[in-house]
Amino acid sequence: MAGINALLLLLAVGVTIAILVPGHRSSYRLGEEGVVLLLALVLVVLLNFLLLRRVVRPLQQLTTLARTVDLNDPRPRPPDAEPNSEAGELALTFNEMLARLRAERREATGRVLAGQEAERLRIAQELHDQVGQELTAVLLLLSRVYSRAPEALRPAVLDAQNSVRAALEDVRRIAIELRPEALDDLGLESALAVLCDRFAERTGLEVSCEIAPQLPSLSPETELVIYRVAQEALTNVARHSGSERAELRVQDDDGHILLTVCDRGRGLGGDQLAGSGIRGMRERAALIGATVDVRNRPSGGSEVRLAIPLAMGQ
Repeated sequence: MAGINALLLLLAVGVTIAILVPGHRSSYRLGEEGVVLLLALVLVVLLNFLLLRRVVRPLQQLTTLARTVDLNDPRPRPPDAEPNSEAGELALTFNEMLARLRAERREATGRVLAGQEAERLRIAQELHDQVGQELTAVLLLLSRVYSRAPEALRPAVLDAQNSVRAALEDVRRIAIELRPEALDDLGLESALAVLCDRFAERTGLEVSCEIAPQLPSLSPETELVIYRVAQEALTNVARHSGSERAELRVQDDDGHILLTVCDRGRGLGGDQLAGSGIRGMRERAALIGATVDVRNRPSGGSEVRLAIPLAMGQ
């Protein structure tokens, strides 16, 4: 760049000196010499403009990328720049910094989510072992009280039994939602089937669950991400969609494991696209190199799509 500008400058200076030097004789008339000088200057400006545009374009692309980059998106988007140029060096440095930030964010998010899962497990065990057993003991005590109570008090004791029984069911449901036992004991397919059945029973929605047979073997971390994203997506359907039906599918497609949760409701608004639930799904997906795409369907309703590369999920 500097060499080309130096040559252009020498050319312009040479033409100017050749025209304006005292005693100069030329086969051109004075007006023609002015035109030559003007053309030389225009050529210098034009070539500088083209060179600067070539140099500045990668910088503009880099600026646009810096403003729109998403650390939760594992897909690289390097700007287009020549590797041996200053812009290329800057783009390479930016990509290295971006990769380092993504790795640090994945590590930090992984520690936070691992801590959350450990705390979920502890609370689930406390609910099951302590609160659940105490409520069971209260239920047995009320049964004995009911058998000895006067006839006038039995309806009240029966109401108390029903309330304790309902509380016990709520405790068990919360414990299962905190840490899915089926995922640990029976695997992903059974855990998702249980999730859909319990979700339909609790919300009254019709939930279909389609899981492709003979899915590749997945790591426990990948299975947990699939389960949590499915859980959050179904919860969003119940809270926001207004739909009476939800569909969950897991399939193996062209080197990816795809989880799709869709509904036939009112679709997503702008505030829902930026909600904490969707951000949480994307953060979990980024831990295993996966992506989450949330969009409105052309036929109506919304769709959550989790794509996991098999090379990252095994």
